[in-house]
Formats: sequence, structure tokens, C-alpha cells
Amino acid sequence: MLLDIQLMRPDDYVGFTFFIGYMAMFAASVFFFFERSRVDDKWKLSLLVSALITGIAAVHYAYMRDYWGATMDPVTGMGDSPTFFRYVDWTLTVPLMCVEFYLLTKPAGATRGLMWKLIIASTWMLVAGYIGEAFNPALAEGAQPSDGTTHSVMWGVISTLGYLYVLHAAWFGEVAQLAEKSDSAVVKKGVRTLAWFVLVGWAIYPIGYMCMPGGWLSSVMDPSMIDVWYNLADAINKIGFGLVVYHIATSESK
Repeated sequence: MLLDIQLMRPDDYVGFTFFIGYMAMFAASVFFFFERSRVDDKWKLSLLVSALITGIAAVHYAYMRDYWGATMDPVTGMGDSPTFFRYVDWTLTVPLMCVEFYLLTKPAGATRGLMWKLIIASTWMLVAGYIGEAFNPALAEGAQPSDGTTHSVMWGVISTLGYLYVLHAAWFGEVAQLAEKSDSAVVKKGVRTLAWFVLVGWAIYPIGYMCMPGGWLSSVMDPSMIDVWYNLADAINKIGFGLVVYHIATSESK
């Protein structure tokens, strides 16, 4: 039954990454939350958001690990990919990562309008990605991988529009321009580091998307590795994002 304690097979490397992901996210959440006491008041909200991002992810990783184990085939040792739980996690946490851009650039004049544009763009990206991945015709019983190519590409392109907006804002648009106006060199450097996460770290996810049945890279990666790929990306991006914010907050606090 889902959420019951389950034994992990020694060769279940996918389940292992779910467990490690849960522990890493939980530890990061506790760290960011308690470190709020060490920073100035103006940075406490930024660290709280970082703690929420990793905390929400930790809860969902616990569910994803149990879902994987509950659906595991005893012969193949493979479970069902927890696509629904993963996208619920992303739909909650990725917009919060965009909120960090707003909080960091708010002293330089960032408005709530900018924050909402980033939230809407990131949500657009994720909803389109979910439709492309969860409702792929190639996943139907008896279907061929090629049956889902058109669907996968179309929704992948729609999703990319949201990603490109956030990427442009972080590198050349309002976020980048406001960061340049900041009086703090640490904030400028930190925002640019977060922009690199969007460019490089977030680019890991489309690779996994294109490796699913019907995707352009479906012959490159075994389907079981897609979850490992996503789990690695989550750890890098969510914990990494928080550590950058933590560095800015502690450096700018008296």
C-alpha cells in the first residue's frame, strides 16, 4: 500500500535516488529554515522561500519513492514513473524559484508585476510539459513510440515558450537589468549565478522529456533512467538555488 514502509531491492537504483532525493531535500529545508536566525530581517523571507522549495520537494519525493515501490514489477524490478507527483512538485516549487528572483531584485525596484509574469511563465512551462508527458499517445497499450512524436514535440515547443521567457528575463530582461542596478556586488553576482542555473540546470529537464517514448531522444536513454535524470536535476537546481540565496543573505547580513 502507498506510504507503507517498503523494503528496497539491492539493485533498485531508481528507488535509491528517490530516497536520497528525499533525504537531501529534507536536510536542506531544515538547514535553510534554521539559518534564517543568522541573517538580517530583509533576507529572512528569501531563506524561508528556499526552505519551502526544498521542503515541498522532500514531501513529494517521499510520495514518489513509495509510488515507485508500490507499483514495482517483481520480475523486472521496475516501477511506474510518478509523473503526476513530480509535476505537482514542480508546479509548486519552480514558481517559488522565480519568486527568489523578485525578492533579490526588489530593493532595486522589482515590482509584483514582474513576479507574476515569472510565475505565469513558469507555470505555463510546466502545465504544457505535463500534458506532453502524461497524455502521450505512445504510452497507450499497444502503441508504438513513434505514435507520440507529434504530441511530444508540439507540447514540448509550447512548454519551451515559458522557459524562454524566464531565461530571457534572467539574462537580458527585467531581472538582469534590475540586478545591474543593485548597489550590492554580491546580489549582482548571485542573480547571474541563478541565471546560469536556469540556462544550464533547467536545461536538464527537456533532455529527460525528449527521452520519453515518442521523444526525439527516445533511443538514447533507457526509460528507467529518466527518473534518475530528473532526480539528479532536482537536487542540483533546488538545493543549488537555495545555497546561492543563502550565500547572498549571509554575505549581506551584519
